[in-house]
Amino acid sequence: MAVPETSLLVAVGVIQDSAGRVLVALRSERQHQGGLWEFPGGKVEKGETVREALCRELYEELGIKVEAAVPFKLLDYRYVDRRVLLDVWRVTRFTGEPASRESQPLEWRAVTDLNPDEFPAANRQIISALRSEELLDGQEGERVGLASARDLTDTE
Repeated sequence: MAVPETSLLVAVGVIQDSAGRVLVALRSERQHQGGLWEFPGGKVEKGETVREALCRELYEELGIKVEAAVPFKLLDYRYVDRRVLLDVWRVTRFTGEPASRESQPLEWRAVTDLNPDEFPAANRQIISALRSEELLDGQEGERVGLASARDLTDTE
């Protein structure tokens, strides 16, 4: 008999500083994929929209209040023991200074310094999309591969 697959909907925030660096957090060794870096966020609770979960999680983890966020990428990834649906948002405006509220180390890193091997496999497509976006900066045209609509969430 096959083991039922556990599925998680996760709200993820890509937060950049004025220098274009992104904020990443180190997962606790006790967590699934522990010891790897990740983009901040967390599980969407029953009755929450993804945007509500994003705002709640970033406040709980970092002490920031999201003022504006836009959908960035929607990723479906299957690990051996679970399936995760990452709804990734670019946080475009927030108040407060990001600080660890859950004792996890935080780092601001240039997109070019993000090593995909240091992140859970499900996060690697986020890094790829950020790098593609950097390559397109200053160029005209469509940003291929970036999500533009959500049927699971509300947007501003």
